Amino acid sequence: MSRRSSDVGSKAPPDVYVGLLFVSVSALIAGIILLVLELGRYNWQIG
Repeated sequence: MSRRSSDVGSKAPPDVYVGLLFVSVSALIAGIILLVLELGRYNWQIG
């Protein structure tokens, strides 16, 4: 009988903090996109 920690293929399921990480990253990306769109209304150019 092998130990649980020696199993190579087993991974822990993602917890609520991983979900919150994806929510926060998606909110940051959406905020950046909306900021670029808003600045585009004022003839702001990237670069």
